[in-house]
Amino acid sequence: MANTYTQILVHIVFAVKGRQHLITEKHREMVEKYICGIVTNKKSKPLAIYCNPDHCHILIGLHPAVSISELARDIKAYSSKWINENKWFKGKFSWQEGFGAFTYSRSQLNRVVQYIRNQPKHHRKKTFREEYIDFLEKFEIEYDNKYLFNFND
Repeated sequence: MANTYTQILVHIVFAVKGRQHLITEKHREMVEKYICGIVTNKKSKPLAIYCNPDHCHILIGLHPAVSISELARDIKAYSSKWINENKWFKGKFSWQEGFGAFTYSRSQLNRVVQYIRNQPKHHRKKTFREEYIDFLEKFEIEYDNKYLFNFND
């Protein structure tokens, strides 16, 4: 794409199906690296990632030819398949349907990176449900409670 210059910073959030706490600390870093590989293979740049036991945050420098929906779909599909192939637990692993995607400007980059890296500290004070609804409200996104993630908080 000659003469195309962009800066598209997207924070994607998605949850483990049933909000089960399946991403253990033992496997977290491997899952994060695998997801970063998927993002890179999709011509985009992973800038920050943290997989909590029941949900994941990724900040991505999105390539202009890549659809956010397709990237989120591929991240979830390929990582689920990989986790299941590794047989880390009984049963089938999958991510919940849907995702949240929030865009940021360059001036907000460091703050968002720190927010994602500090997920364990952040979740000592706030549940995932509270966090996710805060995002929706901050970005003035209309939503219907019945279509939000399955929250067990």
